[in-house]
Amino acid sequence: MSTQEPFNRAEEHLPFSAGQVIFQQGEPGDTLYIVAEGQVNIWVDSQVIETLGAGDILGEMALIEDRPRSASAIAATDCLLVPVTRQHFLTLIQRTPLFAIQVMRTLANRLRRTTQQQRHS
Repeated sequence: MSTQEPFNRAEEHLPFSAGQVIFQQGEPGDTLYIVAEGQVNIWVDSQVIETLGAGDILGEMALIEDRPRSASAIAATDCLLVPVTRQHFLTLIQRTPLFAIQVMRTLANRLRRTTQQQRHS
C-alpha cells in the first residue's frame, strides 16, 4: 500500500505553483501533506535539506509533536498536495496500520539521514 492509496479518491487536492510556500518553519502546524504530483523542497533556515516527490509525506512532525514546524516547505515544481488534518491523521493511524507504518518509515529515514549528516560534519 502506498502512502497515497487512502487518498486516491480525495476530493481535495491543493495545487501549488513552483516557488510557492506551503508552510514556514516556526509556524503552528495542524495539517500534513502527501505529495500527489510534483516536487517539494524542505528547507531548514536557508538550506534545502531534502526534496520530496509523489507519495512522500511532509509536515507530519508538527502533528505528532504538537509543536511549531521544524522546517519550511516550498514547491520546487508545480505540484498537487493532499492535505490531511490532525483529526483525519489520527483516524488514519488507528484504522489503517499500513499508513501508520509508512509514517514511521518516513520518520525513521529522516532520523537516519540526520544521524549520518551529523557523523560527517
